[in-house]
Amino acid sequence: MPHAKVEPKHREYARQMRKTMTDAELKLWNAVRAHRLEGLAFRRQLPVAGYIVDFACPSHKIIIELDGFQHGEKTAAAYDQQRTRMFEELGWTVLRFWNEDILRDIDNVCLHIIRTVKENQP
Repeated sequence: MPHAKVEPKHREYARQMRKTMTDAELKLWNAVRAHRLEGLAFRRQLPVAGYIVDFACPSHKIIIELDGFQHGEKTAAAYDQQRTRMFEELGWTVLRFWNEDILRDIDNVCLHIIRTVKENQP
């Protein structure tokens, strides 16, 4: 996947976010990093189209967003829907998981990711 120009402020913000991961982000990262999940290459806190996504598998155009309780609020949910539509228009598939799902049932989360990747293969 070709690299896109990323504004320095977004690059620095992404770098800071990688250093201060939540418990759910850390748990998912430990499950998918280093090609541990079916050999897929994931990146964390990746700048995409002017936004920073939690995780992405660029080769399969899969974005994974982890949502805490604040994403259940009306304003945040509308913002998330807008971002999701924009990513989908660019050809990405967006998967959203609640932090609690990651912390309680990482195995089923990983299975869902694998199923989505297989469904999206040509």
